[in-house]
Amino acid sequence: MTGSKPTSVTTALRTLLRGAITRADGWLPFDRYMALALYAPGLGYYANGSRKFGHLPASGSDFVTAPEMTPLFGQTLAVAVADALTATGCDEIWEFGAGSGALASQLLQALGDRVRRYTIVDLSGTLRARQQATLAAHGDTVQWASELPDAMHGVVVGNEVLDAMPVKLLARIAGVWHERGVVWQDDRLAWADRPTDLRPPVEIDGTHDYLTEIHPQAQAFVRTLADRLTQGAAFFLDYGFPESEYFHPQRHMGTLMCHQGHRADPDPLADVGLKDITAHVDFTGVALAAQEAGLPTLGYTSQGHFLLNCGLAQVLAEAPLAERVAGQRLMAEHEMGELFKVIAFHKGPAWDAIGFTHGDRTARL
Repeated sequence: MTGSKPTSVTTALRTLLRGAITRADGWLPFDRYMALALYAPGLGYYANGSRKFGHLPASGSDFVTAPEMTPLFGQTLAVAVADALTATGCDEIWEFGAGSGALASQLLQALGDRVRRYTIVDLSGTLRARQQATLAAHGDTVQWASELPDAMHGVVVGNEVLDAMPVKLLARIAGVWHERGVVWQDDRLAWADRPTDLRPPVEIDGTHDYLTEIHPQAQAFVRTLADRLTQGAAFFLDYGFPESEYFHPQRHMGTLMCHQGHRADPDPLADVGLKDITAHVDFTGVALAAQEAGLPTLGYTSQGHFLLNCGLAQVLAEAPLAERVAGQRLMAEHEMGELFKVIAFHKGPAWDAIGFTHGDRTARL
């Protein structure tokens, strides 16, 4: 940790959460808990000084994302972004949740003068400082914003952004649907369920107990984006499923997961502030929300297909061995190639986007 010990961060965040629970009459919906656990100023996971991004636990990091694995990720994504800049007549990029700044650096190096301005929208002050150091060589081309402007014109990029947006937890117990929340009990954080009228977007077959997530914040985000984006496109890369797979009867434990020290665990109430909390993306729900708000889907496919369409295989053929190994992880079905998906939206006329020339799965959403 930078500037504070892990135990002090957890203690202070637990105190903050206890106060929030008290003000909420003793029960805090999980999406509000998740928002505080991740984004509470100075204390939440993305707002404190922990390392987060890195290849190995010894670095003090918790996970590695594709741009940190190999610069070939950003260089290949740049092919799709360049295609979108040309098709939409734009010269500006907006990146949400830029992490370490690695992806921004890779895109800027690959695109050069094609980009007049690169705006990063990030709520984390500590990550912003790291991004500024990483991107210092690009000078005034890069700027930062804490919120969206009233109007945007450009290509939007978000890598592993939607999965970090707070979700609501729904639990079917003995045939009755409940919303799962958090209480303070016996001097600790604990689960508590309340009956609810909320439901998953599709009927879950069977009578067995079932836990899942719904994603009102991610859907609200794309609606806002649809309202503000006047011309351009948006690309989101993340792990998740279409509705038919997300709410499959056999996925009865949901997808909520935490990441700490390059290990995954399912308990977001432990070590609060010291680990990431994520849920897989319901791509159907995101696509429907965007479409209803005037942002149609340009394409949807696996990350493996997308990167192959953008020429990663040809790049790997000439890359050093270490880069070839990392590049294969991005595309292989048993690694990131199938679990991760890419969805794109457009504002303005559609075009045959290069990233979706083969293997487009939009019809499966």
